[in-house]
Amino acid sequence: MADDPLLTRLPDLVTLLRRDGTVLAFGGGRELADLRPPDACAGTRIDAFWPAAVVGLVTQLMRKAIALRAATEARIRQHGSDYEVRVSPQGPDRALCIIRALGGANADPVLEATDERPRPHLDRRGFLKRFKESMAMAALREKSMALAVIHVDGVADISQIISPRVSEQIMSSAILRLPAPHSPEETQSPWYLGQLSDSLLALVLETADRASIEQHVSQVCASLRVPVSVGPSQFHLTPYAGVAILGQDASAPRLLLDHARSAATEARRDASPDICFFSDTLRLESLARLDIARELQQAIVDGDIRFRYYGRHELASGRRVAWVGYLQWRHALRGAIRPAEFLRMAEVTGLATALSRAMLAQLREDFTSLRAQSDDDVRISFGALRHHVLHEDFVAEIREFLAEASVPAERLELRISEKALIARDPGDFRSLQKRGVTLVVDEVARGMGSFDRLARSPVSALQLDRAWTTALRHDEVARKVCRASVAVASALGLVPIATGVDDMEQRDALLELGCPLGMGDLYRDPALDIFERLASAASR
Repeated sequence: MADDPLLTRLPDLVTLLRRDGTVLAFGGGRELADLRPPDACAGTRIDAFWPAAVVGLVTQLMRKAIALRAATEARIRQHGSDYEVRVSPQGPDRALCIIRALGGANADPVLEATDERPRPHLDRRGFLKRFKESMAMAALREKSMALAVIHVDGVADISQIISPRVSEQIMSSAILRLPAPHSPEETQSPWYLGQLSDSLLALVLETADRASIEQHVSQVCASLRVPVSVGPSQFHLTPYAGVAILGQDASAPRLLLDHARSAATEARRDASPDICFFSDTLRLESLARLDIARELQQAIVDGDIRFRYYGRHELASGRRVAWVGYLQWRHALRGAIRPAEFLRMAEVTGLATALSRAMLAQLREDFTSLRAQSDDDVRISFGALRHHVLHEDFVAEIREFLAEASVPAERLELRISEKALIARDPGDFRSLQKRGVTLVVDEVARGMGSFDRLARSPVSALQLDRAWTTALRHDEVARKVCRASVAVASALGLVPIATGVDDMEQRDALLELGCPLGMGDLYRDPALDIFERLASAASR
């Protein structure tokens, strides 16, 4: 840990200790020169280099943390400086100790040593108690109050990719540089800050004025957006804020907190940098989504969700090679519901597999209608949903579907997303390939796939993500991504497929990159209108 240049530059000291006080590893401590252990301290007990008072406190906190299986913390003054010591258990015989400097000599621990202004200090254990007291006082004095919850995106990713210790230090650095709660001429602080979890912050504001709330919360969010530098590395955090107002949105502490959190979730869902206020509109939107969830199950049973088919063509000749089905739901009252909305709802409600199975069953009827309008070698493409692909019975269900002889194996194409493909054993699909089924990897370049899995899987083609193909003519990065994806497909002996081929210039650009197949508005098939009439008649 000590050799990691990123951890070495962290201001706080992070030490991994055995129960008996032996150092296993350490990092950071750039601002704790007095307490930073010597570099070659692994295997040494902490009493060899730390003062007796620090050793006694750390030992006591470590024993308590391991016994209770929970983090413990305390403060100590050493050589005129204040420190916060936090110990977290890491198993039955070791613990992680983080020592943080709180201020200079004779300074209040909440103050920065280089700044006389009050800075927000997060007492995780005491914030909720103070919040409840603030609400009680506001109710007694008939004063206004608002609660803002800020979800800080990026903290969880840093924790998973790098280390939980690094994410905690980055979050702490971002919090410590937040603007002061009040200006010097003010006698009372208009807000205070608390931390609800690793990535959730809460602001309590003594006002119900939306302009004032937006001003204060926007300042905090702007500060959180500034990259956090740790040595040569920079980390970017993205805050999403939601606000609930006492009296207007809720009167109980827990309900006000839930509403503010819901508003923050709404801001994050829309990827909006604006502050989202909890309101009747938000409440109605939530109820509408619940209605859609209930209606989705019935729509699956009634067959109201159907495929809309688009032709895939050879870019050079224009010959159709496949019918590609995409889901559509035309609600009787709501009209067309975006696939992104009801597919996400199907995933969170556990209906994704049932929906995918229902669409597979519908494929038989569709193929009968489409084969009469197509050449004998035109395939029908089925995009199985991720939860269905990952189900243990998926391959067996496809084999059973083929056994019914409604769709010949050589006329069936399975589109499987890149993320779903790399989550399964490549050999799982070998039996389908031997029967003649064509496997296409969809959404290539949308996430981070595995070349090893692609090379080992029995797939025939890669379908590039639409976001990249439509931007390749005016975005150099998109062009590089498309060129790389086509090159990967060619190197693996696979056929690259493009989407979003809407005009001749787009077609020519893709042909220049070496992509032979594509689909889009350039190829408008009259058969689509015929099939829509058939689908409409079937639904009635």
